[in-house]
Amino acid sequence: MYEQLHSTLSRIVRDGQLHLLSGSKIGLEKESLRVDRDGKISQRPHPPGLGSALTHPFITTDYSEALLELITPPLQEISSTLGFLKKIHRFVYAQLEDESLWNASMPCVVDGEESIPVARYGSSNLGMMKTVYRRGLGYRYGKMMQVIAGVHFNYSLQDGFWPYYMDVVGSDRSLRDFVSDRYFALTRNLQRYGWLIYYLFGSSPAICKSFLTGQRGPLMQFDATTYYLPYATSLRMGDFGYSNKKESEIGIKACYDSVDSYIQCLARAIETPSPEYERIGIKVAGEYRQLNANILQIENEYYSTVRPKQPCASHEKPVHALDERGVQYIELRSLDLDMFEPLGTSAPQLHFLEALMVFCLLQHSPLIDAPERQAIDSNEIHTAHYGRDPQLKLTRGMQQVSLQEWGQEILREMQGVCEILDKSNRCEHYSTALRDQTALIDDPDQTPSSRTLDEMRKNREGFFEMANRYSEMHREQLCSHALSKQDLGHLKKSVQQSIEKQHSIEAADTVSFDDFLESYFRQSPPQKTMTA
Repeated sequence: MYEQLHSTLSRIVRDGQLHLLSGSKIGLEKESLRVDRDGKISQRPHPPGLGSALTHPFITTDYSEALLELITPPLQEISSTLGFLKKIHRFVYAQLEDESLWNASMPCVVDGEESIPVARYGSSNLGMMKTVYRRGLGYRYGKMMQVIAGVHFNYSLQDGFWPYYMDVVGSDRSLRDFVSDRYFALTRNLQRYGWLIYYLFGSSPAICKSFLTGQRGPLMQFDATTYYLPYATSLRMGDFGYSNKKESEIGIKACYDSVDSYIQCLARAIETPSPEYERIGIKVAGEYRQLNANILQIENEYYSTVRPKQPCASHEKPVHALDERGVQYIELRSLDLDMFEPLGTSAPQLHFLEALMVFCLLQHSPLIDAPERQAIDSNEIHTAHYGRDPQLKLTRGMQQVSLQEWGQEILREMQGVCEILDKSNRCEHYSTALRDQTALIDDPDQTPSSRTLDEMRKNREGFFEMANRYSEMHREQLCSHALSKQDLGHLKKSVQQSIEKQHSIEAADTVSFDDFLESYFRQSPPQKTMTA
């Protein structure tokens, strides 16, 4: 089963090309709600001292005006990536007044959907498009699901790796097509093994009662303010989190066979009207409720745990960017905020994830057929809800296997990858991270989700009390050291530049918003024959 992995690793060692697996670029996108001293979602606008949420490269907002998204550039050292993220946090805190960053994925103290302010991006057509898109998400799925936070892990290998890997594989495709094909192979394997990320790093086994607006389903009462599931790992990634739950009804499921098939699936969803969303209306009483009434307003509406990405030029559709330039990096989106870490993530976690990315790239990755797609979805949901149950079985091919058995096998096979990454980076971080995660497979009580519930029981506190306590603790820790004059000056300059850029965009608009949208949606990649 792992012959391709073993063969490729042996070839890399034999050829003396270990260095090609160093120098990979890693970037982070970390979401956090701004909350007041009572833990309620902030009703204040995006702080002026953070610049323009439309144009700032490092500090923006996600769905809500209160949901910050802190972005690092892609950097070659994990320590550099985390260092940059820490600097952004310290800068943000210096601009906040009596507010904290909520360091948990699931929000608390939500006073209904009306208490969730939709993000605003100014008066330009581009800014209006971002706001209307978010308004549409609220109408379609409800606002509650949009304020769940997470960490996105962006990964790309160094450019020098790909020509060598082409020679190893014996491919005669163009370099761009080969890179895209292999990134899609990586994506398929990340989906196959995605349940492992829920188990190892899931940190949302409980939620505040205020988050639920309907039936609680299988959730149990922890205390007067909290629901939970005793073996849950990540309710954020389960039925209570944000997902395209209606995709089975509407018949849209992204296909990851190739970049062309992926583009065609998303393009079809963006162009296909939805009777349900038509009932919402597009422009009502002179105000846009959504960008259109199609199955997807834009590509980003399709929720997935992992996305193949290509940075977009100004006003460019993501599918058009992929069609024109292929895949540049992979975005892993299934990470909960780690409540125990001030930055919501840690170096050991990132080292493990990089090793998992390489493992998924070099491992055999057949196309995903309908039965396997069903198994992938089932494994993810069951792990999210019941991942620490010792009796849990996952579907693997035609068999049912225990999570522990499958997890131990994957981590054993990752050992060779970690050893090469250690040698190529002249460290022991990857093997150490692997040992740490292997221990969690052997002892579910040490997982973040179990530690969360254990601490809640020990301290006799609900999810809100624990999350609020850690958020305040992390605030104090991050604010205990000031930024250097150089870093402070750099970030202040980026704030001013973002404001100037937003003004420039607004001044450059020459068409109405209606015409702007029409022009944007006219972009369409060439129709290609879908191939396996």
